[in-house]
Amino acid sequence: MTPASPLRPALTADLSGKTILVTGASRGFGRAFVRLLASMGAEVIAAARSADALDGLVTEIAREGGRAHALSMDVSNSGSIEAAFAHIPKVDVLVNNAGIGGTARALKTSPDQWREVYATNVDGAFAVACAAANRMIETGTGGSIINIASITGIRPGVAVPAYSSSKSAVIGMTRALAGEWARYGIRVNAIAPGYFATDLSGEFLESDYGKAMQGRIPMRRFGELHELAGPLLLLASDASSFMSGAVIEVDGGHLCAPL
Repeated sequence: MTPASPLRPALTADLSGKTILVTGASRGFGRAFVRLLASMGAEVIAAARSADALDGLVTEIAREGGRAHALSMDVSNSGSIEAAFAHIPKVDVLVNNAGIGGTARALKTSPDQWREVYATNVDGAFAVACAAANRMIETGTGGSIINIASITGIRPGVAVPAYSSSKSAVIGMTRALAGEWARYGIRVNAIAPGYFATDLSGEFLESDYGKAMQGRIPMRRFGELHELAGPLLLLASDASSFMSGAVIEVDGGHLCAPL
């Protein structure tokens, strides 16, 4: 093996010794992230509104030799966040994944629907990021915060104004916090996924509109969950030690498609 040097650093996805908090961990991206991070040696705190929804996942990971713990946390409730962090003495990496959608055109979106999306996707993400940053500052270790945004935060989707604008806010928040928290050794970056095949999106992707959208993606297909592994491990590990404020688009070239 070629030895490491300043121009050829030793890069590894080994996350042994790191404690990683993943929000929205009971399904979709979050569930896949927990399994991936545990398989790479991290101790993973899997958070969701109901810890019971995580029991099976935690049991599976333990059976495979990994370490994961279930934690109840509703990111739209400040009291729930505070109570959850009382049980988190250390966090090296936060995967700020909890989020909700909502399909309705602007004139059909009620104020309550708008506020519900923002309460989770923006206010919740900000509150959890601040709680994690405070813990990182207290322990003096620095760390990495990974916000899960969306390509619809860069180029608006159809009939999802609340969701699209909330993800734009997440991207703006990522860059603002990156600049403010660099002094503490805290890196803040975002991943902006395109359209992925999950148990939650299956019905939409199989619809006529979904099939038409697939044809507009340069790679002519939707993403698969394992294709988020590279960007996630990059940002969770020390391989991204000089990255902060970055937004990594994982979308099969969707944002490059002609208008």
